[in-house]
Parts: sequence; structure tokens; C-alpha cells
Amino acid sequence: MATLIQHTEVPPASAAIDRRGLSDEQLLDLYRTMLRIRRFEERVKELFLEARLYGSVHLYIGEEAVATGACAALQPGDVISSTHRGHGHCIAKGLELGPMMAELMGKATGYNHGKGGSMHIADLDKGMLGANGIVAAGIPISAGAALGFWIRGEPRVALCFFGDGGANHGAFHEGINFAAVYKLPVVFICENNQYAQYQSVQQDLPIEHVADRAAAYGIPGVIVDGSDVLAVYAAAKQAVERARRGEGPTLIEAKTYRFEGHFLGDPEPYRTKEEVAQARASKDPITRFAAVLQQLGVATAERLEQLDEESRAEVERAVEFAESSPEPGPDLLLTDIFTGADADGRSLPRAG
Repeated sequence: MATLIQHTEVPPASAAIDRRGLSDEQLLDLYRTMLRIRRFEERVKELFLEARLYGSVHLYIGEEAVATGACAALQPGDVISSTHRGHGHCIAKGLELGPMMAELMGKATGYNHGKGGSMHIADLDKGMLGANGIVAAGIPISAGAALGFWIRGEPRVALCFFGDGGANHGAFHEGINFAAVYKLPVVFICENNQYAQYQSVQQDLPIEHVADRAAAYGIPGVIVDGSDVLAVYAAAKQAVERARRGEGPTLIEAKTYRFEGHFLGDPEPYRTKEEVAQARASKDPITRFAAVLQQLGVATAERLEQLDEESRAEVERAVEFAESSPEPGPDLLLTDIFTGADADGRSLPRAG
């Protein structure tokens, strides 16, 4: 019988100003990544309100430390799966802002030729298995990728992001159970931003912590401060190394907070404006890490402002790239469609 490992409280790294073994440049890279996510999302919000984007938009503002810290713990050959709130995951995994913005604008130069939009950006070359509009769908996808690594004997790891709402879906239990049984090299990260689409997470859960469910599968469950990028990095690094050693999956619950609504335009009747304002003042991961960098002597306020200006300029270049890109033509209509093959291995004709 497997030994059940109870969840472990991971203290905020910045309280002790623990560098977690990172160099000055690595610390600045974390800050730069969070800035790129924030400025990209802010610009997306503006463009959406100006009706210059297609489809719905789910912003990652306030949660930047989770994607940044977790992806920093990965190696280039590792992969991630994402959610409907996936822009931050894409950027943290190294995707370029220009093709991302082009995808949101429905342009041919987008990562999916403008056919996927905000909720379906993917780049297999960068190890981004795809954002996904289906809640919890990334869990079995990541488990499947990890199964492939395990079968082929490749020292690679899959990392799955999902929200607190996804923790109540069947795919959560089935995917994690399967991964635990076979000790697959996968890390599951629940971004608990306190609210599902229309209500508090505590109205959906009979327990206090999603990470407590790890005990049911005999795997480690870790609770981490999701507004502390160094704490997220440390927890993810430990879990990734464990997975790569063949010791199986870990369930990490990052306690975070989304500053915007569930979707852009959400009237947010489930929380007060005062609560959101308090969260912005006390839980902003970028403001928090900026203070840490200055306390460590890694960067001055002027240097951090320069990085911010560079991020804003990069986002504007992405907008210009997207707006100057062509619309997808008829030649792309039937591309990127899985058709499968017959019993003899011959490709089946495309539908239509």
C-alpha cells in the first residue's frame, strides 16, 4: 500500500528573501516575464474593448507569478498544457508576443493561423500543447504526454495548469489517478484564484484545500503562495525534479487571485469592488517581487522601470505586427484538421 504524503506548507520565499539558488540575471528574467504577461494582458483588454479582437478573452492579470515560477523550473524539452486563461502560460513557456497577438486578431501569422483564437494557442515546437476552452481538459492531455515520455524512456516532464473549478471535474480524478498509478513524469498545478465562473471556490469544495486531495492518490500535495514567484519556482522545481527521477506526479495548489473578472465583461456579482482593490494592493506579484529585487540589490527602481518600458514597447511591436498581418485565406480552410488513417496506414480524405 502506498504511503500517503500529506500536503506541505511552503512559506513565502520573499519573507526570508531566499534567492532559491538563482543568479541576478535569472531573477531579472522572472521579473521580465511577469511584466511581459501583465503588459500583454493589459493591451489585450484595451484592444478587446475597442472591438479589435475576436472571441472571448480571459485575462491572467494577478496570476503572473504562477506561470512564471513554474515554467522557470522546466527544461527546454518539457511540455505544458494550459486552460482558457492561457496567455500567461504561453508567454512563460517562451512563445512570441507577435504571433500570439496575431492569433487573437484572427490573422494568418498567428500560432494557429488565426483559427484558434485566445483560448486555443498552441506551439508544439516550444512544448506548448495548447490552451483549452474545456475545463480540466489539460489534465488527461498532460498525463498522456507524460505516458509517452515514460514509454519511450525520455527524461522529459509534462506540467499541467488548471483552475480550482477544474478540480471538481471527472478528468481531474481520472487523470491524476492514472498518472499516480504509473508514476508518470507529470506535475499538476492548480491555480486557485478563489473563484470559479460565478461563485467562490469554497462553495464548490467540501474541503479547504485542493492539495489535500493528493493524499487519495498517494502523491505529494503542496500548497504555495501563488503571488510569490520564488515560492512557486521552488515548489515546481522540487516537483519537476521528482517527476524526472521517475518518482511520479505532484499536485501543487498555488493560492492566487485574479484581478479581472472571469471573462472580460464579467459583472462580478460574486465579489465586492473593495475585495478586489484590497487584493490589488496586497497581492500583486509584480509589485511584491520588485520590492524583493531592490532589497536584494539586484536592481534599482530605475532599472525596473526600464524593464517595464521595454515590455510595453515589445507589446506595441506585437500589436503592429498583428495589425499588419494578412487574414487567413481559403488555402488554410482545411489545414490543421486531423483525418486519421485507415487500417493500411493510408491517410483518409479530409471531410468536406
